Amino acid sequence: MGSKDINSRCIVKAGHIFKNSPMKKNKQLLSIFVLVFLHLLGNSALAEQLNLTLIQKYFLFYPARVDGICSMKDGLHYTTLEDEQAIVKFSYETGEVVDTLFSLEWIDEEIPYIGSYSLSDDEKQLLFETSEESIYRHSFKAEYYVYDLIKQQTTAVYSEGKQKLATLSPDGKKVAFVFENNLYLKFLDQDSLVQLTHDGLKNHILNGEPDWVYEEEFTLTTGYYWSPDSRKIAYYKFDESRVKEYCLILHHDLYPQLYTYKYPKAGEDNALVDIWVYDLDHASHQNMDVGSETDRYIPRMKWLPGSEELCITVLNRRQNVVDLYVSYVTSGKSRILYHEENEKYISEFTDDFVNFIDSSVLIMSEKSGFMHIYRYSPDGELINPVSSGEWEVDELLAIDEEKEQIYFTSTEISPMERHIYRVNLDGTNKEKLPSPPGCSDAVFSKTCAYYIMAWSDANTPPQTALYNREGNPIRMLEANERVSSLARRYHFTPKTFFTVENNEGTKLNCYQILPPKFKKWKSYPVIVFVYGGPESQEVMNSWDGIEMPWMQYLAQEGYIVVCMDNRGTDGRGEAFKKSTYLELGKYETEDQLALVKYLDNLPYADKHRIGIFGWSYGAYMSLLCLTKGAGLLNCGVAVAPVTNWKFYDSVYTERFMRKPEENEKGYEDNSPINFVGDMEGELLLVHGDEDDNVHLQNTLTLIDELVENDKHFDLYIYPGQNHFMMRGNARYHLYKEVDEFFRKNLRP
Repeated sequence: MGSKDINSRCIVKAGHIFKNSPMKKNKQLLSIFVLVFLHLLGNSALAEQLNLTLIQKYFLFYPARVDGICSMKDGLHYTTLEDEQAIVKFSYETGEVVDTLFSLEWIDEEIPYIGSYSLSDDEKQLLFETSEESIYRHSFKAEYYVYDLIKQQTTAVYSEGKQKLATLSPDGKKVAFVFENNLYLKFLDQDSLVQLTHDGLKNHILNGEPDWVYEEEFTLTTGYYWSPDSRKIAYYKFDESRVKEYCLILHHDLYPQLYTYKYPKAGEDNALVDIWVYDLDHASHQNMDVGSETDRYIPRMKWLPGSEELCITVLNRRQNVVDLYVSYVTSGKSRILYHEENEKYISEFTDDFVNFIDSSVLIMSEKSGFMHIYRYSPDGELINPVSSGEWEVDELLAIDEEKEQIYFTSTEISPMERHIYRVNLDGTNKEKLPSPPGCSDAVFSKTCAYYIMAWSDANTPPQTALYNREGNPIRMLEANERVSSLARRYHFTPKTFFTVENNEGTKLNCYQILPPKFKKWKSYPVIVFVYGGPESQEVMNSWDGIEMPWMQYLAQEGYIVVCMDNRGTDGRGEAFKKSTYLELGKYETEDQLALVKYLDNLPYADKHRIGIFGWSYGAYMSLLCLTKGAGLLNCGVAVAPVTNWKFYDSVYTERFMRKPEENEKGYEDNSPINFVGDMEGELLLVHGDEDDNVHLQNTLTLIDELVENDKHFDLYIYPGQNHFMMRGNARYHLYKEVDEFFRKNLRP
């Protein structure tokens, strides 16, 4: 589960198109081959028949992306990653190609592709990665190379094995990386290597990299940071020795192997975390003093501009008190810059949480009941709110210090939309940048004179274009005409929105996709798609590149497809989002069942043929709806469900539920495993046996209860698959079996 599950939500921010596609290059090439084949078929019926092979095997409808956008220092140019083979320089003013900075064709090394890249601050060195090996959701090992743009030479960062988290120093003279739990430093001009830490040990000490739960729940994607002057490195040290291990059984060899890793479950011990600073000039390490409490979290840290101070975010174990410490890196002594308490919990931490500019500090907070940006003095005194109102700032996009303006996305127009705004640092002259209804995101030039905006709506694939400061378009970069054309060719029906009132009279946002040639006098089976987890959102006026084709297929098979954002989801303020506190599952289930009862009263929805589908938190919701809503649903699918909150990780579970000993009733009353005896309807359970996130233990213990209560169920266990089921043919097979399950039980 966690906060960024690709199966838990649609592409909420159109800016997600800036990230690398999860498809490998061979799948992209295969999709192109299929497109050519379909073109040769012309207008035949076969070419227009939507099927799961096209959707889940060839990913034919996956939108194109503009990969690796990086604004250059002059603010006049940007770079992109082209076909994973070259890094190309463009002009912001014209949108035209200016130069190719680097191409794999130029070098002798056999490097298959460029996964991602970064430039040094002086833009003389280029670091890129290739041949990645995935570890968990974000983490991976890879081969890293540095290309000197002046000397036109390529250097391998390390030759003893794949590394993690390599980064260039701002001055471009050094590369830091993690290898076997230790932090290393390579001096490029001397071709020399220094090992900065020596106590790293698997499942014991991690230097410069996050542990599992920080990566999953705080989306911490690195564990160290260069100082702006390139003379210091601040790094995390995780002591996992007291954290209990979870074991996965790997069945690939003649004798299965055990893979063990540290996984803190709700109420159990977490890793001890400290922040250290390594001084390159003195070859010394200094520990930062951020209080005596050790049972706490440090979700973020950030250098102040002068390279002498470090801002460290400290969150208590209960996650309702946050302190921002400013630490003096030479002595390790600290002062508190900012303190905030919340009756329930402090919402998710992102890199936007705190930002330092020359004259002030920008901090994001929900203290007004909605997420907004506040401006503080360097001494911690409030200067002014930068944004305010009964709407939420979603993401801080850019800071223009020269013009004293910031850019952000917000829900001001609608919780289901995201639009880009510009506002002065003093909170005046807020204005919306031009964009049609839908969801927008952007990457800005260094000077904020230009931006590249990605926009989509529920029925239009992402459109990526270059604009100037005034919002005037310069050039379309990716219109996704291929996907739009395919949507027309395969007769996609529009996704439309409606609201349903829950039992308290709150209007909840929903969407539906109706079958082609829909007739109100006919009776259709219904499939309810659910995620519903805290701080997530499904019902958005944006293109869902993951689920949209699958839902269109179901609609063409004769189902009505619906989805609701229940209480606890994002975009509508703190009260709505935190209403599920201490009782995860209770109000979400009530709301989803209110949707089912609403469907029961529609003349064209067959109340005897309603099914539900969920993955991860959505699978948890499927099980609760089948048990607590017994008799309302005909069948349900649960892929990788949590069945007992005591089985899930400490950070996520305790944020919303506290520890089990503090909230025993909340845990017991909202874990599906305790209500199996009430279940009615057919159930399809699916799980990957190497799921490091939601463990197979959840499904196996549920099976015990299903058997004890003499409940029929279908089961698919996918060997070697993690939480996403993306390896080999598994995802296609899974959706094919789900399709057959619904055919059998809902008979479209």
